[in-house]
Amino acid sequence: MRENLRKYDKPEYFKNRELSWVQFNERVLSEGRDRSIPLFERLKFLSIVSSNLDEFMMVRVASLKDMQNSNYTKPDNSGMTPTMQLAALSEAIHKMVGKQYSTYNRSVLPALEGIGLCIADDISMLTPEETEYLDAYFDSSIYPVLTPMALDQSRPFPLIRNKSLNIAALISKGQKRSKADFATVQVPSGLPRFVELPRRADGTRVLVLLEKVIEKNIAKLFQSYNVICCYPYRIMRNAELGIDEDDASDLLIEIEKSLKKRQWGEVIRLEVDDKIDEDLLRILMREYNIKEQDIYRIPGPLDLTFLMKVYDLDGFGEYKIPPYTPAAVPQLAGEGSIFSKIRNGDIFLHHPYMTFDPVVDFVRQAARDPEVLAIKQTLYRVSGNSPIIAALEKAAANGKQVTVLVELKARFDEENNIVWARELEKAGCHVIYGLVGLKTHSKITLVVRREDDGIRRYVHLGTGNYNDKTAKLYTDCGILTCDARIGEDATAVFNMISGYSEPSHWNSLIVAPFWLRDRFLALIGREEKNALAGKPARIVAKMNSLCDPEIIAALYSASSAGVKIELIVRGICALKVGIPGVSENIHVRSIVGNFLEHARIFYFYNNGTEEVYMGSADWMPRNLDKRVEIVFPLYDKNTKEAAMHILKVQLADTVKARILTPEGKYERVDKRGKELINAQKRFCEEATAAAKKGSQNAYQGTRTFVPIEAPEGETAKISGVDDI
Repeated sequence: MRENLRKYDKPEYFKNRELSWVQFNERVLSEGRDRSIPLFERLKFLSIVSSNLDEFMMVRVASLKDMQNSNYTKPDNSGMTPTMQLAALSEAIHKMVGKQYSTYNRSVLPALEGIGLCIADDISMLTPEETEYLDAYFDSSIYPVLTPMALDQSRPFPLIRNKSLNIAALISKGQKRSKADFATVQVPSGLPRFVELPRRADGTRVLVLLEKVIEKNIAKLFQSYNVICCYPYRIMRNAELGIDEDDASDLLIEIEKSLKKRQWGEVIRLEVDDKIDEDLLRILMREYNIKEQDIYRIPGPLDLTFLMKVYDLDGFGEYKIPPYTPAAVPQLAGEGSIFSKIRNGDIFLHHPYMTFDPVVDFVRQAARDPEVLAIKQTLYRVSGNSPIIAALEKAAANGKQVTVLVELKARFDEENNIVWARELEKAGCHVIYGLVGLKTHSKITLVVRREDDGIRRYVHLGTGNYNDKTAKLYTDCGILTCDARIGEDATAVFNMISGYSEPSHWNSLIVAPFWLRDRFLALIGREEKNALAGKPARIVAKMNSLCDPEIIAALYSASSAGVKIELIVRGICALKVGIPGVSENIHVRSIVGNFLEHARIFYFYNNGTEEVYMGSADWMPRNLDKRVEIVFPLYDKNTKEAAMHILKVQLADTVKARILTPEGKYERVDKRGKELINAQKRFCEEATAAAKKGSQNAYQGTRTFVPIEAPEGETAKISGVDDI
């Protein structure tokens, strides 16, 4: 099959993955620009655009810079060299940032003022009483924290921390700019980003950004100097750790050392106030060796992530989407242990629509159950005060054999995971750090329990992390099962990770990096063979990102054979639709809504004997080749129908879905004559209704809608739970 895929290996068949990511962040931005969304929700999306971009610059753009610096010129699948990608990204990101700040300045700020909230950009517009209040606040709460640093013949340019907000100034003993020195002050990250003034008589609330307060009072820091000018700036550094695991005698210590270096990596972006003095800018450009394309002149506050704190202000509930309380899982209602309920049938979990509590309770009950002999779990990202960690520590204290794989290489969570790893070891848990050269990204918990009829294995498998905080924000799926086939495979997974014991076969689970790619290619190829034989053939797949060239080529080949392919891809999509004779049968949609779409679900029609899989892996080279991932089948009728229902509802979404066009753009669904369906809102309603009714199926008893078109001549089985 692979030889036949080579004909699809053409640059014109692939979208550059980095530019596709920019398109994703533009879809996030479009939520911030949407006036039909509650105003404070728009603030949240503008903030997310900035935090997303920071990480993208520190990782993806930084990697391209490394390639460019090492004279790497090999083009990617879309035919673009690193230098070409950097130029295209600079242009695209500058446009996106311009649109972001245009939205902030021209739409959001006036709207906030209209409801009595003012983010003051010009302190001179404040009243004398408000100015006096700010000066007093500076003297009492800000001044003691600040450390001004000057640059002259005796003092080198100071080290500026990654992502920190700073104020650059030109200072002089006299009035001559030619003899001015450079100085910089870091805006304290430990203080709130804005100061709220006493309410005005008309009820208006005024916020003043911390850097504005410092700028106004900066002369107090250089009392024997004249401050000629001052402007804020912010740098972004290369955050790749570059650890050689083969030479690292202790991975934990090696990562700790590398984390310190992250703060001082190469500068890859410079953000400045768009009114910055040119002499100041030249100094910054020289010191950081920054080129023009890497300078971002910002017409407003640098780093809009502060808007998330504005969102948290009390008193504006009517301008926010009402908070959703995750519903109880119907199958877990009533008395009895979670283990007895799992024995009654596999349990489907859909977060955040259903509560994450059952996952925590699964570990908690196992920790205190005298019949539980062992608990094994993988941890990729966990919350700051994790109840999962507490339960594992309790289990170890109760004499259980507890084995935990803590992935130290989870980007930007390395430090947090080091802390947890050490705490678990102190509690008596056996902590392992995965396989050399691979990240362990799988989400699995195994509980081994002694019962009357022998040893039974209970397993949780999921698409998301064991993080009780993000489980309220990310959409993920999972199952609780005691299926013997899955239990046996779960044991083999942990033996493979901890002891490098490769199993002779797998009953159910599909594991990367050794087996997953071939299995997906086989599943896609089977649909292609069915289509070539004149049988109905269909693939529906939901994931975060799609950029693996071999998988894309397989989808092209299947499409050419007549397979109907529907893809729900939240973020990066390197596949192109509508290519004549290649991808005319492929449709791609992206859903960006109040929750972050994170689940991975894969459906194959299989000539009417439908197969559904879920797992931790996207269709990306890193997931298929460089990570330990698990994709698992859904055997139970109810869990399979629940997963298919999720796909069905998302394919019917007419509110939050954007459709990829043959021109490579994402457009909103044409709503004319269609029912308005917001998939995320619908899942909230259905989960709540199912919990009240106590249905056995995750979404049983809820209203469904028009079936999705089936493969030609067949009934749409993927609609799953119609008429329930």
